[in-house]
Amino acid sequence: MFEIYRIESVSPQAEGSKIVRHIYVRTATLAAAKERALAVFRRARRPQALGPEIEMVRVIDGAGYEVFSIGAQD
Repeated sequence: MFEIYRIESVSPQAEGSKIVRHIYVRTATLAAAKERALAVFRRARRPQALGPEIEMVRVIDGAGYEVFSIGAQD
């Protein structure tokens, strides 16, 4: 059975920890959503990445609970 996860990119606390962008991922497992979130985080943290700075990426399940997060300090 598939579930829809929301992957949010969050700005640094100094900038107010706002959601910069989000994507929805439809996957059968949480592990697949985590892998996608890690890919988003790696792309956003590259030195040549365009756009605002990203402090963390988190995964929200269909019920609205944060089930995974990775930040710059991790």
